[in-house]
Amino acid sequence: MTRQLNYGLIGAGMMGHEHIKNVRLLDNVRVSAVLDPDRAMREAAVDLSGGAREVETIDQMLDIDDLDALIIASPNFAHLGQFEEIAAKRALPLLIEKPLYTDPGDAARVAALGASYPAPVWVAMEYRYMPPIQRLLSEAGEATGGVKMLTIREHRFPFLPKIGNWNRFNRNTGGTLVEKCCHFFDLMRLVIGDEPCRVMASAGQVENHRAENYDGEMPDIWDAGYVIVDFRGGARAMLELCMFAEGSKYQEEISAVGAAGKIECLVPGPGRMWPAHLGAPPVPMVIRSPRLPRGPVAEEVQVDPALLAAGDHNGSTFYQHQKFAEVVRGQGTPEVTLDDGARAVAMGMAAQKSAMLGQAVDL
Repeated sequence: MTRQLNYGLIGAGMMGHEHIKNVRLLDNVRVSAVLDPDRAMREAAVDLSGGAREVETIDQMLDIDDLDALIIASPNFAHLGQFEEIAAKRALPLLIEKPLYTDPGDAARVAALGASYPAPVWVAMEYRYMPPIQRLLSEAGEATGGVKMLTIREHRFPFLPKIGNWNRFNRNTGGTLVEKCCHFFDLMRLVIGDEPCRVMASAGQVENHRAENYDGEMPDIWDAGYVIVDFRGGARAMLELCMFAEGSKYQEEISAVGAAGKIECLVPGPGRMWPAHLGAPPVPMVIRSPRLPRGPVAEEVQVDPALLAAGDHNGSTFYQHQKFAEVVRGQGTPEVTLDDGARAVAMGMAAQKSAMLGQAVDL
């Protein structure tokens, strides 16, 4: 019989709750301890987990003998310090939410952890594991003959409210092109199979949160932009982000093109946000468009309703946890490494810098 795994959860907000829901779908895995300074969110997480133990500090969490791994789902600005605190006392396997860090000056701290941390670390890049994106990843090479151009478009809803409104300010999030878009920069590297060399961006705060005020301060988080990324081998990628476009049928549209043809995937947003009067939510699609013979072929990619109900990421959080549990049991290595997470943040920070300076930034 497979041994029971016990996880400690650090951060019991919206994403922390999604982690709990998906862990509960696995056999012989449970969240057995929860840490969050907000009492209501912590107690809700305890109920959702089926009776996890409440702790008040990371030190108390690490004193629990039978913990097998930790999930860090706290606010962005807390990730790196909590990682270092864990490393100093008890290096357990980690699933750590993106972004790894929020200050460009902290890259060296991440590198030091990468060189010294003795346990596996998996950076939570959920978008990799959305079923339609998995299809695109597995078929892009054959469909395109080698990806030369990649376009990622996300048209979605504004940032949701968070405890203490921490996500309204760049200083807490790292900026939208880090906080939200490191997912997409990770996908660019993965789909193209190469490293970026130059980033050009135009972005800013266009529409959202301008009427909000927190202790006399207006939010400065961006909500729209374009980012172009040049890769060393000559391929190019573009991100188009709009966070006041929740009326869209699909939230993400990804297109990869090469000499042999094109492959696209269309991913709907969270089903709970789809207007009920419009009927059933859209179904993810993958479309292959060869150059010869011409003739696009579209195919639906069905996702288990139980997985859709367990979060807002098209079932991907479950598949990520399924693979992470294998790593914790010693049956594999992290597919999204600390280096992957750090490189995605570095691309986002370069994009933030490019948009602020109005010029290209070399990597």
